[in-house]
Amino acid sequence: MFRSFIKFFFSNYISYIIKRDFQSFHFNPVKTAPDKAILLIANHFSWWDGFLLYELNSRLLKKKFHVLVTEENYKKVFFLKYLGAISLKKRSREMLSTLNTSGNLLNDPDNLILIFPQGKLGSNHVDEVVFEKGLTNLINASDKNYQYLFSAMFVDYFDKRKPSVWCKLKQVPANELEGLSMIMEFYNKHYQESRQQQSRITV
Repeated sequence: MFRSFIKFFFSNYISYIIKRDFQSFHFNPVKTAPDKAILLIANHFSWWDGFLLYELNSRLLKKKFHVLVTEENYKKVFFLKYLGAISLKKRSREMLSTLNTSGNLLNDPDNLILIFPQGKLGSNHVDEVVFEKGLTNLINASDKNYQYLFSAMFVDYFDKRKPSVWCKLKQVPANELEGLSMIMEFYNKHYQESRQQQSRITV
């Protein structure tokens, strides 16, 4: 009961602060396979990213949400564990075990796993998103019967006092991508195309 209440409370709180602090939250509808889990790969440039993608899942994807977070953030923000956060202690013996456990979650079609492959925060204006190697361990621990969802997020103010968020999504079946370099190449193609589209927005 306590766990359910905490999840209900903070799910609503996340929706509230997004509506309060942003002018709007845009995302394109994508068709995902209901019988496959989702591995959501996203750029990481702000404190907001995990919360925005949690909200995206609530509004659009409606899967059981999981996200890999640093051990530091997991301990600092107590309610993350109630919202599907998985603590990842980098450069430790436990790291491989955590990635393997997370990969197993992709075998259940009800699940979604969010991962920020950069492994750390970076600018919203980078030319390329560089992946760390941990993603390979996660993928290899699964049966590879899931789907990728690429997210490229951007924030702009334009003529408003509050910023707006654009989350540009692209679905790719897992069997179309082989190896970390190919996943990174396909993701960055989506990211760069999305960034060009974003730069063409005028008001």
